[in-house]
Amino acid sequence: MRSEKINFLNGQGIELVGRMELPPDRHPIAFALLAHCFTCGKNLSAVRNISRALTEHGFGVFRFDFTGLGESEGEFVETNFSSNIQDLISAADHMKANWQSPKLIIGHSLGGAAAIFAGGRIPTIQAIATIGAPSSPQHIAHLFSDKLEEIKAEGHAMIEIEGSKFAVSAQLIRDIAAKNMSETLAKLVKPILIMHSPQDKVVEIDNAAKIYQAAKHPKSFISLDDADHMLLRKDDAEYVANTLAAWSHRYIS
Repeated sequence: MRSEKINFLNGQGIELVGRMELPPDRHPIAFALLAHCFTCGKNLSAVRNISRALTEHGFGVFRFDFTGLGESEGEFVETNFSSNIQDLISAADHMKANWQSPKLIIGHSLGGAAAIFAGGRIPTIQAIATIGAPSSPQHIAHLFSDKLEEIKAEGHAMIEIEGSKFAVSAQLIRDIAAKNMSETLAKLVKPILIMHSPQDKVVEIDNAAKIYQAAKHPKSFISLDDADHMLLRKDDAEYVANTLAAWSHRYIS
């Protein structure tokens, strides 16, 4: 596997940082774009393990840090769900200019919701896959429900997730409230694979059912039985990648 650090600009001229990983022969059968979860990053173990396992199946995989996270520039407090979507579109544009446009888009957790919205707007995407994704971007609001009054009064507030602190703004709350996942799925005319663990305690399995019900065929569901939300076990991440590779071959030309 070949891994290369990549810097590129998003639509606002902010420099984002990612990694392009290629299969051993450096001649991918197709390119995939991989989106990480809310406040996570491209180096999350699940994202890294899925990416590297997919290269073993011949895919070129591009993963990057959203604006304000990881190595990417920008302020997280100024970002929202819409900016994540735009970052994915910018990443796809960069892939088109330097390698090949992505045909598969994959998203983990909130990144899965972003992949659905972005996948419908990137013409070359032929298949979409979600992993532990919420059925609405508003799902993340529970992470800062105790700070809502402060956010409304001050315009922003600090929240803590997994030991790290982030500033959440009122505009993020307005943005996620304005996004209708059901409407987006109803208009989506691309194959979608929904992967979710029944034991997921962060994004409950009911979210997968709602995405499946709202999506049009061809749609598929794969249970990630016994896996945790973050896919901390490498075997779970590799199972996701192996399943993704087998499923996507049916739809990617």
